[in-house]
Amino acid sequence: MQSKKLDIINMLLEDCIMAYPVNTFIISIYQQYQQRGWLGKKQLQGLYDKASKINGVLPGRLAALESIIKKMPTRDRSALPENTPIFQKDEKAGALILEILSKYPAHKRVLYLKARYDNDEVISPAEIAELERFKKLLIK
Repeated sequence: MQSKKLDIINMLLEDCIMAYPVNTFIISIYQQYQQRGWLGKKQLQGLYDKASKINGVLPGRLAALESIIKKMPTRDRSALPENTPIFQKDEKAGALILEILSKYPAHKRVLYLKARYDNDEVISPAEIAELERFKKLLIK
């Protein structure tokens, strides 16, 4: 003799379809269950809520569905990380660039470094040293 497993979820889905024939939620999860053979935890919780409102549903089926739901893992989304900028501009480099350009607005190397600074590119320590050298030479 072959022993058939009872499909509690399918039985409850059929009971719900008989009680709510035009409910789109029930029809949708019934179709998903027929195609995939399983439902997610939230879908099963929705099915349990609908089935518990029907008179005449066997309490054993509801208890079995409840135990299936409790066995399933709860997957909560983690909180979003704080929205901090990835790159922070070096204020020292910005002040040096503005100071040099206020005195010599056509200085090509400093204009190039200003464009990189405005585009949030990293100004290297060597370039900052170069800006400080320009400041010593140009602004006395």
